[in-house]
Amino acid sequence: MALNRTQVTVMLGIAQTLSWASSYYLLAVLAKPIGQSTSTSYSLVFGAFSAALLVAAAAGPVAGYFIDRFGGRPVLIASNLAFSFGLLILSQATQTMHIFAAWVVIGLAMGSGLYEAAFASVVHLYGQSSRPAITGITLFAGFASTVGWPLSSYLEGLYDWRVVCMFWAALHLVLGLPLNALLSRARQDIGGATDEQEPLESVSQDGRRGSMNLPRTAYLMAYVFAASWFISTAMASHLPQIFQASGATLAASIAAAALVGPAQVAGRVMEYSFLKKAHPLLSARLAILAHPLAAICLGLAGAPAASIFAILHGLGNGILTIAIGTLPLKVFGSQGYGQRQGWLMVPARIVQAGSPFLFGLAVANWGSQALWLSSLLAISAFAALWSMHVSPHR
Repeated sequence: MALNRTQVTVMLGIAQTLSWASSYYLLAVLAKPIGQSTSTSYSLVFGAFSAALLVAAAAGPVAGYFIDRFGGRPVLIASNLAFSFGLLILSQATQTMHIFAAWVVIGLAMGSGLYEAAFASVVHLYGQSSRPAITGITLFAGFASTVGWPLSSYLEGLYDWRVVCMFWAALHLVLGLPLNALLSRARQDIGGATDEQEPLESVSQDGRRGSMNLPRTAYLMAYVFAASWFISTAMASHLPQIFQASGATLAASIAAAALVGPAQVAGRVMEYSFLKKAHPLLSARLAILAHPLAAICLGLAGAPAASIFAILHGLGNGILTIAIGTLPLKVFGSQGYGQRQGWLMVPARIVQAGSPFLFGLAVANWGSQALWLSSLLAISAFAALWSMHVSPHR
C-alpha cells in the first residue's frame, strides 16, 4: 500500500527527531561524563563536535546530489547506518582520539541525515508542493531536545554514558532505518515533483527575465542561512549565561531558556497556519527581526524580560528553520534542489562550528551586551533578504 504525503511527513518527522536527539543534542548531557571517563577536557569534547559540523558541511552537497538522482531513501538509510556506527565507536572511546574519530563518522551522518536531506527527500517526491511536508517535519523534530535530553539524562543516571550511546545506536537500526526505508512506498506527486523546474524567481523587479541575478541571490541566501545558524547555535550554547549577566538568577535563567523549544514549535505552527500562503521571503524577513527585537526588550527591561526574549527568539528561529527549506525551493525551483541546498548550507555549518567559541568570548568580555553582536548580524541578514529581487507575481 502506497504511503500518502501525511504519512511520509510523520515518518520522516519521527526519524528526524531521532537523528537530532542522538547527535546535535547529545553532548549537552554526555559531554561531562565522556570527558571524565576518557581524561579529555570539556572543551575538547565539544571540539570533536565542531569537527563533526565541518565534516557535515563537506558531506552535504554530495548527499544532496545523490538524493536528486536516486531519491532520499538510500541516502537516509546510509545516514542511519553511519549514526549507529559512529555512536558505537563513541561508546567504546577510551581516549581523545577515539572521540574525534567517532564524531567524524557522526558528522558524515549529520551531513546526509538531518534537515537538508529530509527536505531534499520530500522535494524529490513532491516538488513545489513540499512546503507543508517541510513544515510538518520540523514540527516533529522541534521536540528532539524535549525527548533527547531527558531520555539521555535518565539512562546516563541509571547506567552510564556508554549505554546511552549504544541505546541511540540501536534505535537508529530498529526505528530510524525502517522508517526511512519505507520511503520506497511513498506515493509520488508527479505533477508537484515536475512542475516549474526552471528557476521560479528569475525575474528581476523591473520585469525582465534572465538568470543573471541568481548567483547573487544564492550568495545572499547562503549568508542569511549562515547568520541565522550562528545566532541559533550561539543562543543554544550561552542563553542561560546571558540571562544571568542581565541580572537573572540561575534558576530563573534556566527556566526562561527552556521556553525557547516550545516557542520554536509555536513559530512553526504559525508558519503552517497564518503564513502558509505567504511567500517564504516574507516569512524569513519577519522571523530574522525577532532576535534583535528580543534583544531590545532584554536591554530595556533587564532580567524580567528574559522570558520575553526566549519566546521571541524561539518564534523567529522556528520560522527560519522552515524558510531554510522553502525559500530555495520557491526561488530556484525543485530541479537540483538537494545538491544546491547542500552548497547553500556549507557556510552555515562552518560558522556553526565556531559559533559557541566565538560568541562565548563575546559573552565573557561583554556580558549581555554581546547581544549587540548577534542583533547586528540579524539586521545584516534582514538587509540581505530585503535586497533579494524576486518576481512580484509569486
